Amino acid sequence: MLLTPLEEVLQKNQAAFRINKMRINKKKKQLLADLDPKKLLRNKKVIEEINRHKWLESEIAGYDIGFEAATEDWLKRYATAWVVYHANSKVKHTVKLIPPKKKRLAK
Repeated sequence: MLLTPLEEVLQKNQAAFRINKMRINKKKKQLLADLDPKKLLRNKKVIEEINRHKWLESEIAGYDIGFEAATEDWLKRYATAWVVYHANSKVKHTVKLIPPKKKRLAK
C-alpha cells in the first residue's frame, strides 16, 4: 500500500513518539525504584506539599486528619508524580547560564 508523504511523516512521528514514551517510562521506573519515603520526608518541599495536602483533606473531611494520615495518603497518591516532576525540573536547573564578562573601558 502506497502512503502519501503526509501519512509517511505521521507514521514516522508516531514511531518516534512510542520510542520516547518507552524511554520516559523506563526513567520513571528507575526513579520509583529509588523512591525511599524516609529520604523523601527529609525534603522541606515534600513537607510543604504534605502540609498543603493535610489542609485540603482536612477541609474536605471537616476535621483535622492529622499529619500522619496526610503523609500516608500523600505518599500513596502523589509521591511518585512529585518525584518524576521534580526530577525533570532538576535536570533543567542543572544547566547554569554564565553571563558574559563585561569589558572595562580603558581611560
